[in-house]
Amino acid sequence: MNSIEQINSENGMASQWGLLREISPSFGARLVQERYRLHFLSDRAGFIGEWTDHQKAKLEAVFPEIVKELEGGLLSGELDPRCQKAIRIEQGGFICEADTLGSFGYVYINISSQY
Repeated sequence: MNSIEQINSENGMASQWGLLREISPSFGARLVQERYRLHFLSDRAGFIGEWTDHQKAKLEAVFPEIVKELEGGLLSGELDPRCQKAIRIEQGGFICEADTLGSFGYVYINISSQY
């Protein structure tokens, strides 16, 4: 997995990946689905709004657990690659909304602070 901290955007402007939400600050990403596994690609992710170094470090620490829960959602059928249906995960002070959008191969996420 590439480090979330390594994500940079050109000219200070972030492309918004993941689920489109009117939440700031947030972190969006498009994860690649391979059966019941998810792969994070740093060039398909970005921060929206201002994040402190502390917030980024907290997200970096909890992100693997969020991915594990999303993979569990694929395994249980809660996340279906063929159907659009959002799920919500709360982990380590963050809220993650995720949906395949029926894309069959991607899981789109938006993560924001719970507090």
